[in-house]
Amino acid sequence: MKQKIVGYHKDEFDDWVAELDCHHGQHVRHNPPFIDRPWVVNLEGRNKNLGKTLNCVKCDENTPIGN
Repeated sequence: MKQKIVGYHKDEFDDWVAELDCHHGQHVRHNPPFIDRPWVVNLEGRNKNLGKTLNCVKCDENTPIGN
C-alpha cells in the first residue's frame, strides 16, 4: 500500500528510516548498485522527498504499528 513519507530518523546502525503517514517505518538506503537512492544522503534530498510515496509492506501485511 502506498504511504507518504512524513519524516526521517536514523536507526541504531546509523541507517536512514523513512517515517510514513501510516506510522510504520521503512529503511531508505543508498547502496549502489543494488539500491540507488542518492537523495537520502543529504538533507536537501530527504526534504525534497517528503510527501512522496513508498510501498509499505507492513500495511500490506496488516502489521500492527510499532512492529
